[in-house]
Amino acid sequence: MTDSSTLKVAIAQYACAPDTETNLATAERYIADAGAAGAQLVLLPELHNTRYFCQREDPAIFDYAEAIPGPSTERLATAARQAGVVVVASLFERRTAGIYHNTAVVLDADGSLAGRYRKMHIPDDPEYYEKYYFTPGDLGFTPIDTSIGRLGVLVCWDQWYPEAARLMALSGAELLIYPSAIGWDDVNDDQAEQRRQLGAWQGVQRGHAIANHLAVVTSNRVGVEADETGGATDIRFWGHSFVFGAQGETLAEAGEEPELLLADIDLHRTEVLRRIWPFFRDRRIDAFADLTRRFRD
Repeated sequence: MTDSSTLKVAIAQYACAPDTETNLATAERYIADAGAAGAQLVLLPELHNTRYFCQREDPAIFDYAEAIPGPSTERLATAARQAGVVVVASLFERRTAGIYHNTAVVLDADGSLAGRYRKMHIPDDPEYYEKYYFTPGDLGFTPIDTSIGRLGVLVCWDQWYPEAARLMALSGAELLIYPSAIGWDDVNDDQAEQRRQLGAWQGVQRGHAIANHLAVVTSNRVGVEADETGGATDIRFWGHSFVFGAQGETLAEAGEEPELLLADIDLHRTEVLRRIWPFFRDRRIDAFADLTRRFRD
């Protein structure tokens, strides 16, 4: 944990360009701006090096994947070191031929690679065909130690699973972090449905904050991205990146435009809240065995 109980975090919310070079340059600019604004942590969107390519299944897209450490981590590590901030980035990891992961990497403020998290829950839904590209993670729900504390890093679809947040919390995470890429289908989702989807996305993560007494930091991208083959409906990424406090209170929320979102998190609130609302003490761990079953018939 940092010397002070207050942690200033930044979320870089932006639209991703078709080419990696432009996207890395954008990430570097946001990291520098965040450092200049006094942030100690910067979160980038999910799979920020490219457009969201999972709208279609194309074997040529595996060419986008790269090793970790690799060229992108080298550039982002330099940006982290120059700005003096911890960076949580999101990359398409090539582990070996035929094994690829959707991986969050954490670069410490000195530029060192503090750790990585491989996305555990992989969706396979219309316009989100991630199972074609990504092998489910095998590193478990393990927080990553950094100069600013223990970070419980998860990725997008993981945010719908309270078990993932709980396991990070039980392993000593001081913060829950979710790089994301999620949006609307303007053809099939009317405005009422769009409001429900956004509310559900934020609501489930507000619950993670409350149930674990941990602040939650979640990024998203913005802009409209279309399937280049014309075979899928456009996705309008809804933005609304946010920071929730340890009681689910909104500390900061972006709109639907590019933005560097800043917020101050009081890390000491976790200790205070767990003393008066001891959820962990009262968990009936003797009665939870069925959670490891797919379904209770």
